[in-house]
Amino acid sequence: MSDVLDRAREVAGAVLLPAADEVDATATIPATHFRALADAGLYGLAAPPEAGGPDIGLDEFLAVVETLAGACLTTTFTWMQHHGTVRGLAGTTNATLRERHLADAVRGRTRCGVAFAGAIPQPPKLWATAVEGGWRLDGVAPLVTGWGLVDLLQVSARDAATADADDEHARVVALLVPAHAADGVTVHPLDLAAANGSRTVRLDVDGWFVGDDAVVAVRSRAEFLAGMLGSARTNGCLALGVAGRCAAMVAEAGEAVAAAALREALDAARDDLDAALAEPTAMPAARAAASALAVRAAATLTVAVGSRAMVARHPTQRLAREAAFTLVAAGRPEIRAELLGALAGT
Repeated sequence: MSDVLDRAREVAGAVLLPAADEVDATATIPATHFRALADAGLYGLAAPPEAGGPDIGLDEFLAVVETLAGACLTTTFTWMQHHGTVRGLAGTTNATLRERHLADAVRGRTRCGVAFAGAIPQPPKLWATAVEGGWRLDGVAPLVTGWGLVDLLQVSARDAATADADDEHARVVALLVPAHAADGVTVHPLDLAAANGSRTVRLDVDGWFVGDDAVVAVRSRAEFLAGMLGSARTNGCLALGVAGRCAAMVAEAGEAVAAAALREALDAARDDLDAALAEPTAMPAARAAASALAVRAAATLTVAVGSRAMVARHPTQRLAREAAFTLVAAGRPEIRAELLGALAGT
């Protein structure tokens, strides 16, 4: 492996972890967190080397995300959205858009987010209608992270002209837009139980015009959904990171046997998530198992710490809420079904 993971560990240990409880309590991510991630070269992980990114494999990228998530889930959840836009810019045929934004995004001078949840459901929540000179967006972008923290947003919406088409012929349009208020956009801040500092909002959209020069890609819905497999694996890092932090704190509490059992389960959950990349039908169960492990690890930590866990602002409380957060964050109906079965014992 390269030194990227070492740099991530340094940022996690020296910057993110010491401030994690304060970030949680104040719902505010210090600007120094984002600067530290940029200085460590961690904004360009999804870019190819020719675009200034490091030459790393998926395994190292995932290890970085898991490491950071175990230190501060709020910061990591916000930062990780950036890489979807970097991938989009690196792969776009819109050369002007790529040349305008990719270099700054790779270096972290421009911070980015994504809004694809409106394009996933059937029927979709966000529609794109072709009009003269561009596209008109209407509907809802349900969960948009980093509002007020990021500069650009890659928005995905279903092409209204293919509303009745099957997945192979229905199209999803990805557009890169400034992440600030615009005509036709109403912003609704969401008060989250965990990762509230991520500034996650809902956007109600009514006639938001975006020019053709902002098009990142137009893909079939089938291609769009196939791309969600990698996202599901990456989102699993949030649960693994929380579980790993809980295991470390269980060990610090003097419960070596319980900590070892959690670490063994963590390794197995990670292996199952990796294996599901080659077997997509296994991904929902693997994602569910990772989040269920995070909840179990947080409960184990509560027992290991004892009554101190009930004292206001003890880290155990934050980790328990973050574990619950992974149960629903970036969830899908099939993951939810697996979780219900696993947690209810059905």
